[in-house]
Amino acid sequence: MEEQAIKLKPISFAEIDVAAAPAPTDERMRRIIADAATALGLTHKLMPSGAGHDAQDMTHIAPTGMIFVPSVGGISHSPKEYTSPRDMANGTNVLLQTLLAIDRGALD
Repeated sequence: MEEQAIKLKPISFAEIDVAAAPAPTDERMRRIIADAATALGLTHKLMPSGAGHDAQDMTHIAPTGMIFVPSVGGISHSPKEYTSPRDMANGTNVLLQTLLAIDRGALD
């Protein structure tokens, strides 16, 4: 078997702006998400997020909302963070119901 050399391209790095301004989520999206949680019998509350999320950029092009699920002990953005499978499933179901509501015209 003949060996072939692999030519690698150099990698370059560029600075990114990680100090993006906070971007409020869409009020309609917050309502749709809350309605989905309520319909599933789940508790919910509105929460601000200080973390840098893709949502900060997405708010410029589409209605944006975020679904947070509880982490044990409130630990977040840490290797010690743990969310139970039940809470992950609940969050996924809220997302599914939110998408279905949007598909039915909830943003119109």
